[in-house]
Amino acid sequence: MEFDLPRAAGIVALIVVLGTAGVALGTPMALQTTMMMVLPSMVVFGAVAFVVGMKHGEFRATRA
Repeated sequence: MEFDLPRAAGIVALIVVLGTAGVALGTPMALQTTMMMVLPSMVVFGAVAFVVGMKHGEFRATRA
């Protein structure tokens, strides 16, 4: 399966949305707290992991 940037970013965004929804619905934490603390940290971690994974894939692709 070929991944381009919009498809890969969409998958990461979907994972963040599902994770945030799971935390919001599965814990006694208030929704406002979830949106202020959990969502931003998941977005930042997802972005960092995405960039590191993309760079690692580029490195592996050039080493044939």
